[in-house]
Amino acid sequence: MKKSLMALSTALLLGGVTNAQKVAFEEYDLANGLHVVLHQDNSAPVVITSVMYHVGAKDEQPDRTGFAHFFEHLLFEGTKNIDRGEWFKIVTANGGQNNANTTDDRTYYYEVFPSNNLELAIWMESERLMHPVINQIGVDTQNEVVKEEKRLRVDNQPYGNLIKAVKQNMFKVHPYRWTTIGEMEHLDAATLEEFQAFNKKFYIPNNAVLVVAGQFDTAQAKEWIARYFSPIPKGTPVTRKHYEEAPITESFKTTWEDPNIQIPMYVACYRTPSMKTRDARVLDMISSYLSDGKSSKLYKKLVDDQKKALQIGAFNYSQEDYGMYFIYSLPMGQTTEEDLLKGIDEEITKLQTELISEKDYEKLQNKFESDYVNSNASVEGIANNLANYYLLYGDINLINTEIDIFRSITREEIKEVANKYLKPNQRMVLDYVPAKEKTQN
Repeated sequence: MKKSLMALSTALLLGGVTNAQKVAFEEYDLANGLHVVLHQDNSAPVVITSVMYHVGAKDEQPDRTGFAHFFEHLLFEGTKNIDRGEWFKIVTANGGQNNANTTDDRTYYYEVFPSNNLELAIWMESERLMHPVINQIGVDTQNEVVKEEKRLRVDNQPYGNLIKAVKQNMFKVHPYRWTTIGEMEHLDAATLEEFQAFNKKFYIPNNAVLVVAGQFDTAQAKEWIARYFSPIPKGTPVTRKHYEEAPITESFKTTWEDPNIQIPMYVACYRTPSMKTRDARVLDMISSYLSDGKSSKLYKKLVDDQKKALQIGAFNYSQEDYGMYFIYSLPMGQTTEEDLLKGIDEEITKLQTELISEKDYEKLQNKFESDYVNSNASVEGIANNLANYYLLYGDINLINTEIDIFRSITREEIKEVANKYLKPNQRMVLDYVPAKEKTQN
């Protein structure tokens, strides 16, 4: 009874916090199609200015991969009014910090400044959009930067090519079949004109959302946004081809060799629906149930109790068009892949044939309530969420309502979705193994 009361208290506390944390925002469009979102937060004298462009690795050509990630770097090179190499100096000299990141679906740039530097941040982001300098010296410089990044984070990193090994086998026609960082030979072969054309096509106001979040005067912010962004001409609307993958109806196996590892990794991967679907959110809950923390089903069974795995995990790699559901494991000692898959399948079968316990269901609900609170706990997180929900989900108010979707997911739905997507005949099994030593003649 005491445990039940404690759980009820926790749930009520989290529910109260989430209700209190409702994110207020204002949104409008400029005549050139730029969507603007404003969120005031006076808890600290800082302001985040961010721009998210609806361009990612999936918008590239098969022989020119890596462009979107390349532009994440290239658009810090300089503009008509910001000399080459001066971008970071200006930010630092004014007490700010900035960064950018790229996925298969979008590219995100942001600055964090003391609130009295909002005009500077708005001007800099408008410069990036209106007056980028894309020349050969910038392309050559960033080409070397990206190559070094790939060497450090992918080529020389244990299991660094895991995502590549999975994606190129899980997708046959969709551009998700290549990685965000791309292939270096594609960047080497690209001409300056190709980079300039990519910029002209995708880095346009009507393919972006501007978010200003933090401490600022709304009327003044709107005036600066109009002054610096309104003169930017509207671009040709981006049209995207729809790619549909044939369903996986028979299990298949593939292998990848990695010279940086000594212990193999075994991966079972299932194709899943868009992150915008309810089913994708159910799969997120299933991932948490199976492998989040040491008390999760797969970890407790295969790592703690049976000691067959050094590590095990499950996650739903959600994207705008499709997702991939990963279950990976590192074997302990002489444990075979078949033995690990058997243990994994036993837990999935339980999900497919039995309802999870009320206690486990309550634990899941509490975790997702907590995750929701944490995702909106900082103004930086709110700015990112506002941009994501507008640009990729098409429903910006999900920043306040997505938690209601998770709250409404039932134990019966968890069982149904496990049956729908996690069948053995609908998966790829990847043996990610140490590279074999080449014999000398």
